[in-house]
This record gives sequence, structure tokens and C-alpha cells, in this order.
Amino acid sequence: MAARAPATLEDSVLRLAGVGPSVAAALEKLGLKCIRDLVFHLPSRYQDRTRITPIAAARPASEVVVEGVVEASHVQFGKRRSLVVRMADDSGELGLRFFYFNRAQQLRLEVGRVLRCFGEVRRGPHHLEMIHPEVQVLDDAQPLPAEAALTPIYPTTEGLHQARLRKLVLQALEVLIRAGEVHDEVDDFIARHWSGPRPLPRLAEALIYVHRPPPAVSVETLWEGDDPAQQRLAIEELLSHQLTLRQLRQRAHNFEAAQLAPAPGLRQGLLAALGFTLTGAQQRVVGEIDGDLALARPMLRLLQGDVGAGKTAVAALVAGNALAAGLQVALMAPTELLAEQHGRTLGRWFGALGIEVVMVTGKQTGRVRKESRARIATPGPRLFVGTHALFQDDIRFADLGLVIVDEQHRFGVDQRLALLEKGAAGARRPHQLIMTATPIPRTLAMTAYADLDVSVLDELPPLRTPVRTSVLPDARREAIVERVASLCREGRQAYWVCPLIEESEHLDSQAATDTALALAESLAPLQVGLIHGRMLEKDKQAVMGAFVAGQIDLLVATTVIEVGVDVPNASLMVIENAERLGLSQLHQLRGRVGRGQARSDCVLLYQAPLSETARHRLQVMRDTTDGFVIAERDLELRGPGEVLGTRQTGVAGFRIADLSRDRALLPLVQRMADELLRSAPALVSRLLERWVVQRIDYAKV
Repeated sequence: MAARAPATLEDSVLRLAGVGPSVAAALEKLGLKCIRDLVFHLPSRYQDRTRITPIAAARPASEVVVEGVVEASHVQFGKRRSLVVRMADDSGELGLRFFYFNRAQQLRLEVGRVLRCFGEVRRGPHHLEMIHPEVQVLDDAQPLPAEAALTPIYPTTEGLHQARLRKLVLQALEVLIRAGEVHDEVDDFIARHWSGPRPLPRLAEALIYVHRPPPAVSVETLWEGDDPAQQRLAIEELLSHQLTLRQLRQRAHNFEAAQLAPAPGLRQGLLAALGFTLTGAQQRVVGEIDGDLALARPMLRLLQGDVGAGKTAVAALVAGNALAAGLQVALMAPTELLAEQHGRTLGRWFGALGIEVVMVTGKQTGRVRKESRARIATPGPRLFVGTHALFQDDIRFADLGLVIVDEQHRFGVDQRLALLEKGAAGARRPHQLIMTATPIPRTLAMTAYADLDVSVLDELPPLRTPVRTSVLPDARREAIVERVASLCREGRQAYWVCPLIEESEHLDSQAATDTALALAESLAPLQVGLIHGRMLEKDKQAVMGAFVAGQIDLLVATTVIEVGVDVPNASLMVIENAERLGLSQLHQLRGRVGRGQARSDCVLLYQAPLSETARHRLQVMRDTTDGFVIAERDLELRGPGEVLGTRQTGVAGFRIADLSRDRALLPLVQRMADELLRSAPALVSRLLERWVVQRIDYAKV
């Protein structure tokens, strides 16, 4: 019988020892189908089991290996039964706690046993402890050596334990090593462009390094990410991400679009209806968008503008290009409240020009819903304003020329492209403008939005004065309440924000409810309103409507007002527990005030003592109102996944690249992407096969 040929990187994972149908199915959930996929399934972090830490040196929140003798072991009864073990070494004592255990485990941990435990150290009721650590009972005759190198921790799924995944990756690496130093043109391409101080290893060496770091390497060294092996992989991963988005952009540009030039009469009428003069930044951005709309291919553009920079006016002016050509325009906002605000504003501007503005929201029923659907299906220049209801499957636009998406910078690439399908007619697609008031650091814009052109409104209208920000301890609370009372008696309005206290919407809303009751008592007879995430949508709408109308003096809210309506009369924002929020969220909340001509203030109340990170965040908020400066600081402090939100396809999920750490590589990566797309399509395909496991479905685009 002929010997079975050795496995190759292209073979199914079923060729590996220990992989049957159930394990293969679990691997497929991770996008791992062939042995090559396992080689590129990189560790998300590492555990250091190479040294045994004296118990007295263990610190809360650290993961350590400790050894000691069991001095006490008993089952503790109460609200939740647990096995409690006390172990000790020459330096101190440590508790072990197990909520899930059986009789055999209890006997293994009896008094006198010598244990080696690995786990996270936490503060317990009486001393430091580990919850459900990994435990080895040591045989005195054969003491186990510590691990020789760091232990990789891989992204996994239910039914696939780390130990099994490590064994499978090691088998995959053996296949890679057996294949020898395969000549890879990508290695040569990257080497030609790299000009760093140290040469980069070839791909195979870099992969072996990150899966099996040398014994001398520490977790801290790997976290810094400046080893040539990590840089080699980060360059290739960033490059594959750029290529994916560039290909999507190319595909979108293969479609046709209506060429839309501004109509002088309509443009002049709109400028007169606005009632204010455009800033230089608004004029520049309108010119950039006009240039896109004049082309016979779909525009894909991101418009960034800080809070109050005038994005709505820009959107109205460029919407006029499509409307003047007899086409439809759809503007989508994330909430019904914001959609209604846009509807009122745009209705006022376009109404004087005889152009119909139609609201389309999820709450519409009966005759109103039927009429709005009928208008969508009827050709003619109309501006439709609404929520996600605009893009439900049952809606068919008659002749959609332009899609404008407001406050949705967290849309993934696939969602952005799905919007192009609305109004598709043969090879023709609508133009698309995405707007965000959350400034995105240039590093992220270069990476997350490589499929889009980017315009920036970096100038505020002359009447908008920056909001003054003060940072005060919660001990000054009574003085702030007095300040609110004085301001509201003068006819102004204020917000009081209660951020999340625990990871629980219930506790969040309860905190806001308690605060509203206390403030209503202190501020009587002033009117205090309340809005939080657990309220029904219609009740939220009613409260916000009353605040807009001036019937509520102080609005107590959770962070649901982060993206809210324009209330020019509101000139004070108080944010409790401000140290718990990220910079971008604080900046968005602060942007709810300063929308009128009155001087506005934001007070950040904090609970002492402050951590170093929280102190830095609050200092940044006090020192600047520039959203782009704040966004860069936020990226440094929190990382790209938090800044963009996990919904942004492909950014939060980098396997080895880190946009904060590796930002210096991006210009190089962009130049390389340009050259590959121009001259080496075969290498593009090879890179995407390696890295783009979760491929975007182009079939419907």
C-alpha cells in the first residue's frame, strides 16, 4: 500500500491528528478550514508561566504561577456553595476558590498536598485569592519544570479548548517547517520597500516566532510589538486590509452613476434660505463633493466635522445637485428624534424652493406609512429623511441619486456597500455621503476608511464659541446644583448626565432616576425631566420633545443623549462620574451645549481618587475643545476597537497589527498597496488568501 503523502499547507485541517468532524466544525466557526489558516491564526495575547512567583510578590489583576502547600480546605456554604482552599509558601498565603467541583477534585486538594497554580490574582474577603485557577498536584519525587517559553492564547470558540488549539497550531507549524524555506515573492517585495534599522525576517520565521516566542522573550517585549518578526507580520496584515478596501473601492467605481452638477438657481436659493454665510471649510468641502458628483461613477465620501461645524448645511447644498437633476435623495439618521430635527430643518430650507421633504420612520403606520412608500416609488425630485426604515427590504426607490448617512461612522464596510444597492438600476448606483460628528484620528481614517474619500470640516461658524470646561470633585455637588438653579431661573436650560455605574442598564437607569428625584426636590419649582435607555421609545420622544419646546428646565439623562437634538437654549452640561467615560464620549456629550449664542459651560464631576488614565482624560477635556486632538488622545488611551466600535468591519479584529502602536507603518503600507494593485495582481490574491478569513460577500454588490 502506497505511503500517504505528507500534509501540505493547502490541505484540510482533517489531515491533522486529533481533528474529526466535530473539531473541524468548531475550527470552521473561526474561519479555519485548511492548515494554512491555522498557521495564520495568531495569538491574541500570551501568558507567562516561565517563572514561579512567591505568593507575597503576587499583585491583584496579575496572572502568575505560584507553588505552595495546602494548609486548609473546606466547603463553604451560603448564597453560593464553594470549595475554599488556603495554600502557603515561605513568603505568604493565597486563597483558591472553586464554585464548580466534585468529590474527586476535593480530595485532590486536601491538606498537605503540594500545588502549582496558575490564574489571575484577585482581592478576596480576607486575603488575595484565585478563582478557578489551573491546578497541578506536584509529585515530590518528580518536580515539574516551569514552562520554557511564553504560552500563547488564541481566539477560540465553544468546544475548542486552548490546549487542543495549541497542539493543532504546533502541528500546522511542523507542516510549515517541513515545507522548507519556500521562496515567497511577498517576502522579496516587502524587503525591497523596508528601510527600517533592522532587517525583517521572512514570513515563515516571523510566524514561528509569534506562535513560539523564544524562551528569553517577555510578555512586555511582545506587547511593545517592535520586534522585526512582529513588524513583518503587522506590515503584511495592514497591507492585506488596505488591499481589501481598495478592491472594494475599485468594484464600486466599476458601476455607473448620474453626473450631477450644481444648479446655480437652486444653489443660490438654498444659500439664501440658510440664513448664514458658509465658513471657508464648508465652501471647500462642498467643492470637493461637487467634484465627485460630477463624475460618472458613484461617490463614496466620508464627511468628518466636529460638533456644530455645519455638516447639515453641506448635505443640503450637495443634495440640491441630485434634486435639480430630478432625482431622489435619502438622508438617514440613527434616531427618530434626530431624523425629525433634520426633517424640520431641511423642510424649512427646501420648502421655500418648492421641493418636497418626506419623513420615513419606523413608527409610521396606516395611511401615513402607505403615502410615504408611494412617494418613494414615484419618480420625481424629493428628499426623504428618516431612520433605518428608509432601507428596509420592502422599500424600492424609483430613482435614487444620492444617499446621505448621518452619525453612522460605525457602519462596517459591508453595510456601506449594501446601501449602494438601494436605488440600483442596471449598472447604475447612487452616490453616497457618510457624515460623522465623531472626529476620527487620521491613523484610523487611513485604515478603516481606505475605501472612501475623506473630507474634513475643521472650522466652526463664527457665532459658535467654544464651551468652557471645568473639572470638579463630587464634593462640590451642592454648589453645582445652585449654579443649575440660577441658570434655569434666568430662562436657560441644562443637562445633567449620569453615566453607566455598573455594566447593567437597570442600575444605569436607576441611578438616573434617583438623581432626577433628588434634583427635582432641590430645584422645585423648576421642571426636571428624565430620559434613560430602559424607557419606551415613544416616552423618550415625548421627554425630548418637551425639552426642545422649553417645557423642561433640567434634563437628567444617561448617555442616550450622546447623539441628540439641537437645543440652542441649553447652555450647561453637568456630567457625573466623568472619569468613567472615554474622551470621545465626553466630547460628544459636551457638544450638546454651545449651540446657541449664549456662553456655555460643561462641568465634569469626578469621584476621587482618580487613576492616572482618568486624570489624563479629564485634563485633555479641560485643555482643548478640538475634536481631532481629542480623538488622537482617545486612540492612544483606548485603542482603535474602542474608538470606532466593534461593528467597524476588520478594524477591531486585527490579529497582530495595532493601529496605535503601528501607525508609523501606514504610509509605507499605502505606497505598497498602490504598487501591488498597479503591477502585481497575483501577489494581491496571495495576501488576501492568507489574511482575509472573514471575506466580504461581493455577490450582491
